[in-house]
Amino acid sequence: QVQLVDSGGGLVQAGGSLRLSCAASGRTFSSRAMGWFRQALGKEREFVAAVSWRGGSTYYADSVKGRFTISRDNAKNTVYLQMNSLKPEDTAVYYCAASRTPATTSRLGEYPNWGQGTQVTVSS
Repeated sequence: QVQLVDSGGGLVQAGGSLRLSCAASGRTFSSRAMGWFRQALGKEREFVAAVSWRGGSTYYADSVKGRFTISRDNAKNTVYLQMNSLKPEDTAVYYCAASRTPATTSRLGEYPNWGQGTQVTVSS
């Protein structure tokens, strides 16, 4: 099992940046792909980004490609999401999640373990 704690959210103006962190505990962290998802008020949870177990492969939703960067540090059991050029439509609760496999995937059902979420609000 993996336990996840998200942090780093906040209020930022459009065009600004934030870095989210996800601290993991559990022995299987380094063997599993990790992902970030988000859920805006009244909307379904959607995929944002994923990174493979060693960090060599990444995958992004079209809406964040070129603006967000996912990375991981297995020595620190931590995953990051660097968010640049933020837009008001990026406003949501952001969740990190641990996949059941080593490879990247955008499928929500492939992620059995979730953090508690961190709020990101982008003002116009």
